[in-house]
Amino acid sequence: MVRKAVQLLGRGARWAVPLAVLAVLLAVRVSNPAWIEPVQFRAFDAFMNMAPRPYQDERVRIVDIDEASIAKVGQWPWPRTKVAQLIRRLDALGVKVIALDITFPEPDRTSPARVVADWPDDPSLRDVRARLARLPDHDAVLARAFRESGRVVAGFSPSATKTARLTEPKVEYHGGQEALARLVEYPGVVDNLPALDAAAAGLGSFGFSAEYDGIVRRVPLLCNVAGRVLPALSVEAVRVALGDKNPVVRSAGAKSDSWIRMITLRGRRIPTDENGRLWVRYSADVVGRTISAWRVLEGRGVPGLKGAIVFVGTSALGLQDLRATPLSPNSPGVEIHANVAEQILSGSFLERPAGANDIEIIMSALFGLVLLGLLLRLGAAWSGPVGIGMAVAWVGLSWHAYAAWHWLIDPVFPTAALAAVYFSFTAIAYVRSDRERRRITDQFGRYLSPKVVAQLAKSRKSVELGGETREMTFHFCDIRGFTTLSEGFDPRGLTDFINRFLTPMTQIVLDHDGTIDKYMGDCIMAFWNAPQTVPGHARKACAAALAMHAKLDELNARWQAEAETAGRTLPEIHIGTGLNTGPCVVGNMGSTLRVDYTVLGDDVNLASRLEGQSKTYGVRIVIGPATREQAPEFAALELDLLRVKGKTKPVRVYALLGDAATAETEGFRALARAHEDMLAAYRRRDWDKASGFLREARGLGAAWSLDKLYHLYEERIAALRADPPGPDWDGVATALTK
Repeated sequence: MVRKAVQLLGRGARWAVPLAVLAVLLAVRVSNPAWIEPVQFRAFDAFMNMAPRPYQDERVRIVDIDEASIAKVGQWPWPRTKVAQLIRRLDALGVKVIALDITFPEPDRTSPARVVADWPDDPSLRDVRARLARLPDHDAVLARAFRESGRVVAGFSPSATKTARLTEPKVEYHGGQEALARLVEYPGVVDNLPALDAAAAGLGSFGFSAEYDGIVRRVPLLCNVAGRVLPALSVEAVRVALGDKNPVVRSAGAKSDSWIRMITLRGRRIPTDENGRLWVRYSADVVGRTISAWRVLEGRGVPGLKGAIVFVGTSALGLQDLRATPLSPNSPGVEIHANVAEQILSGSFLERPAGANDIEIIMSALFGLVLLGLLLRLGAAWSGPVGIGMAVAWVGLSWHAYAAWHWLIDPVFPTAALAAVYFSFTAIAYVRSDRERRRITDQFGRYLSPKVVAQLAKSRKSVELGGETREMTFHFCDIRGFTTLSEGFDPRGLTDFINRFLTPMTQIVLDHDGTIDKYMGDCIMAFWNAPQTVPGHARKACAAALAMHAKLDELNARWQAEAETAGRTLPEIHIGTGLNTGPCVVGNMGSTLRVDYTVLGDDVNLASRLEGQSKTYGVRIVIGPATREQAPEFAALELDLLRVKGKTKPVRVYALLGDAATAETEGFRALARAHEDMLAAYRRRDWDKASGFLREARGLGAAWSLDKLYHLYEERIAALRADPPGPDWDGVATALTK
């Protein structure tokens, strides 16, 4: 794309392309796609981790139903009488507000009347049942504790399930109610039993809206339940503490496009975004802010609660109220309410100032244009440090705005605009300087293979025919029964299938430092140790072959599932592989008109023949003697002394069955012993012992699907029994096919 732009614009590309890049970047920023906020959030999180809100004691405390409390008091939920006891303890300590980050939506199952209802109808139990049934109901005890306290704020959670318990609006409006349309509306809530809500001094939502990554950065201070707007638990707790009647929602803008600007409580300004959310400015963990619930119940070590707003919640893992914040991946949800309440009381808020988006867009454009002017006048080398200085200055200003004024100004996008202009300019400069070389490359590309062209472009030397002799390992693999398989596809489907086969197989070769020589239909030819030297190339080739067959098992499972879904049948795909190691000539082969980087040599041809013999012996991978010698730790069995087609000298060929770990297993060791004994007896013409060892090896080799191999030897032994060989028989088999 950059090259085409250079060709079309000529000399004007130096300024036109960076300017176009800047314009596109600004257009993206103006449209504000969904991925912009996550980038900003990461920067804001970094600022908060560097400078959390300094803790200021605003008499906000947390009573935590933690693991220790559950261990001492009992599993949650506790009997409502225990919760009532906790409230009375807090009242006795002089707290100002008790805000419950807990709901009680169902009747207490431990109430006496509910317990005796499940007892058997036994006459001997009637008197006990009657006396227990007259005991106070646990929910009534808790409701009485709410009323007597007069300072309990009950919590509820917004829900997708439609309910209609909360009926009274809890906020006032200044500036029109149209802005409330920006709130997410829920059809109902999960709240408390009606008697508990009626006895509470206030009701507040403890629902959070985490960002895209699950981190709670902004908390909704207002909750729209079926058209009725109610405050958050933190806002309601502060309202009750201040003795205010209702929070006041203040909006701005025209009626058709109004937004929420802030909430006020007894003159205290609480800034929000247009959707009624507060940016939480978290403080670091503070010793003494959180008190274990069991200590309150037992009256141990609970100073500092007089006049405090107390949030009762849980940090116990099993109760699933842990949230991610910029400062912690696992923070109790109740701590978020406490942080919000502290911000309201201290007036220490984080804000995205009005017009922040416009300022960031304008600065991005200004920075980009200034840097482009410097680049055109001074060049990339001198303008680079200036651009870095501008970026550092903007990041520093964003940091100062956060640290000094508690403003959230995006440090990323204006910096990205500088980088985009600089790198697009330098890319144009590179393309122009490289254009002549690319013209030559494109011209020769009509005659040379891409591999050779890349070498020519890199070395800038002329291409010559010839190569060097070196030891290498060669790999051939082929799909079995490809002609029959192809009949089940149309040309486009067959092409797609072959591509899905070749792509992962090629990647495995490359991952094991191999080089793909060529594709021949469904066949892959590869080699190791050229053009770069690859130490242990035989081992890497063996490992690659095993990995390719393992990958084929995965592909077969996937293809079978796809075929079943499509309502058609697909046979299981098998491949045969041949590996051989030996000397060859590697280099640029061909004619003066066209060359290719490939290999030539007798051992290359042998590798191809071994791939074909995998069908004869019924094994997946056949390797030559030199490959076996250089990879002795792999699990392999000698197959035969074989004279391949077109050769006069026999070679010892092997079946590669597994890696070094497989070779160390007791099962493979037993198989190898029986197999070697079978071959030794076979070659010394002891047909009875050979048959005995064959039966043993066949049983042991079932895990490696060696039945065809042993059936082949079984037929040979039977034929040799019937027609004993002459004295010149050497046990060598001759391959009849390639």
